[in-house]
Amino acid sequence: MKIITQNRKARHEYLIEETYEAGIQLKGSEIKSVRAGKVNLNDAYVDIIDGELFVVGMHISHYHASSHFNHPETRDRKLLMHKREIIRLQARKEREGYTIIPLKMYFKAALVKVEIAVAKGKKLYDKRQSIKQEEQKRRLRKLGLR
Repeated sequence: MKIITQNRKARHEYLIEETYEAGIQLKGSEIKSVRAGKVNLNDAYVDIIDGELFVVGMHISHYHASSHFNHPETRDRKLLMHKREIIRLQARKEREGYTIIPLKMYFKAALVKVEIAVAKGKKLYDKRQSIKQEEQKRRLRKLGLR
């Protein structure tokens, strides 16, 4: 498994409840840009439209060697999952405060996969607590205790 990109900000901003693996439908010039690592997941989220999953706001840069048939950089891209999983995700999303976000994009064999998560937004005090715990871990590592 080769990781292409990660949404590092997501674990700070959200409490992750469940994670799922989904395939993604890409065009030719998009897959070439993905192989070059020109992907950004920071502002992306997953939306359910007519019973299908779409990742919205994911930025894949233009492929430099492509002609004028290049892809739009921030178009909605379809995610591929089983229907029963989509129904389960939709039920979780309809609860108050839950959202679906992409965590990372990676190659599995020759296919591009996206790890998505059902998450709930953290409050400010939760973020402060997370920062405090990370600083404590860093201090212990620096002292050689962990």
